Amino acid sequence: MNITSKTRGRRLLTVAGFLAVLVAAAAPASAAPQQKAAQTSSTAAAVATDQSHKPGTKPTLVLVHGAWADGSGWSKVTRRLQNDGFTVRVPPNPLRSLPGDAATIRDFLSTLSGPIVLVAHSYGGAVITNAATGNPNVKALVYVDAFAPAEGEIILALAGADSALAADPTTVFDFVPYPGAPPGDVDLYLKHNVFLTSFATGVPRPEAELLYASQRPLTLSSGSQPSGPPAWATIPSWYVLGTQDAIITPTAQQFMAERAHAEITRVKAGHLSMITQPQQVTAVIEQAVRATN
Repeated sequence: MNITSKTRGRRLLTVAGFLAVLVAAAAPASAAPQQKAAQTSSTAAAVATDQSHKPGTKPTLVLVHGAWADGSGWSKVTRRLQNDGFTVRVPPNPLRSLPGDAATIRDFLSTLSGPIVLVAHSYGGAVITNAATGNPNVKALVYVDAFAPAEGEIILALAGADSALAADPTTVFDFVPYPGAPPGDVDLYLKHNVFLTSFATGVPRPEAELLYASQRPLTLSSGSQPSGPPAWATIPSWYVLGTQDAIITPTAQQFMAERAHAEITRVKAGHLSMITQPQQVTAVIEQAVRATN
């Protein structure tokens, strides 16, 4: 795509202005939580109607990556879970649109038989929140430093006022055009310094550099699309909260986790706790398995 420097400049200013407004529209921390009784009742009904679930059957563990990452970010957790005898699947998350990404994971889940424990990191949390709704085979959701939006909420606004994503967008992202993009849409890549100091906090520098080089972009539009009915309203949830996370702030994570009635485990980690604290993340996933089996 050939874009003159003048046109590119106008596009970047438009994108930056839109992002600034988007991130400023943070969700209020006082939003009313879902009723626990409704959650328990709906969960029980889902289990009762699922004839494929048999006590003692090991579930398939499906791990969903988030933005600026790929499935390799789960490798340390995947290896531990496989060593413990679990079947693990790590499908690619397209990162093209929230409804489309959720549909991709939903369709993938439909090919699996038996119980499923669905795990997600970061933006992947919004994807599973939408993908698992109405699927009786999904017995548990595990959020790892992840978004857990309510219906109608948009993702970037949930990161927290002190998030690195809430800074001037031109200092956070590289804006890259892509073929067939709707007017005004672009791919967002994290800038080098933001990736190393905020996204990959606690990751050894050589490994962080490799992750930066291979990051997969999220479209601008994905961060501004409203979420649908949340799966966490009817499915038991667990949450790994990184206390040093600079991308989704600990305060924002706690708000979302408590609203989802999730069992919270705090770990001393930045945004990539599945890489820096894989043993603890693995333990939470297996805890969810035991609690729902």
